[in-house]
Amino acid sequence: MRVLFAGTPEAAVPSLRALLDSRHEVLAVLTRPDAPRGRGRTLRASPVAELARQAGVEVLQPQRPGELREPEFQGRLEHLAPDVAPIVAYGGLIPRSVLVVPRHGWVNLHFSLLPAWRGAAPVQHAVIAGDDVTGASTFRLEEDLDSGPVYGTVIEPIHDTDTSGDVLARLAHSGAELLMRTLETIEAGTAAPQPQPPDGVTLAPRLEVADARIDWTVPALALDRHVRGCTPVPGAWTMLSGGRFKVRPVTLEPGREDLAELAPGEIVVERSGVRVGTGSHAVVLGDVQPPGKRFMPAVDWARGADLAPGDRFDAEQSATAGAHT
Repeated sequence: MRVLFAGTPEAAVPSLRALLDSRHEVLAVLTRPDAPRGRGRTLRASPVAELARQAGVEVLQPQRPGELREPEFQGRLEHLAPDVAPIVAYGGLIPRSVLVVPRHGWVNLHFSLLPAWRGAAPVQHAVIAGDDVTGASTFRLEEDLDSGPVYGTVIEPIHDTDTSGDVLARLAHSGAELLMRTLETIEAGTAAPQPQPPDGVTLAPRLEVADARIDWTVPALALDRHVRGCTPVPGAWTMLSGGRFKVRPVTLEPGREDLAELAPGEIVVERSGVRVGTGSHAVVLGDVQPPGKRFMPAVDWARGADLAPGDRFDAEQSATAGAHT
């Protein structure tokens, strides 16, 4: 089939690579504009755009959301005349006038078991919610958010130590295989997409930096899920001495009765690790990033930090909260 592919982040790369290696003809790639990336915040093309250009495929890169509705852009798509348009984490809305261009429509690979976790951050929300399993779905794209009939699914377990990045990396590959199987059924005329059930709908809006702030008053299990769900993006963080302090996944350590009475956010440095109080029992910090520095093991940070007994993460916030109780 003649294919127009839409996608932007690294998670969409396995699907594009599978298409490029298949018998299908990739006519062009639709992706988001260049964006700041890396520590230097240098403008760079998306991972999908980079792969497409390496393969000699035309890259369509509208600079404004409204550009997809403009006659010039729609005319280009009509000239390409794709049979189908797979879309994987493109990051923008496809207007109705563009949805109707491909003969077989747009096929969205979404990283959840629909109708669960409709939205921009399904894997992150699944990890934060403590789901045991998640997956990926292919469905026919419609104007309403992730609501179209489903072609197929794959299941993926969420392990106790998985970050959202770990789960998404696995789903990117199993999802690419699902997408290719879906396209085969569409080409063969045997595809039978099923309407999504009305029950079980949950939403997964994009997580902003503010959403990733750690609440040390919640139980350790919930805090662990929150940090893992926000890793690697937007990145879990807290405050220490007026600066933003980033935190990667922690280790749960129930049973330490001597540390059960630590105040939420209270830091205790031991030879075996750095422990922090939560709403239940202490957790052990893994890698951390103090303001202006690189990530490092928490024990290395603590060795050079000027910590005093009773020091706490988010101490200012806790003090303010206490003053109003």
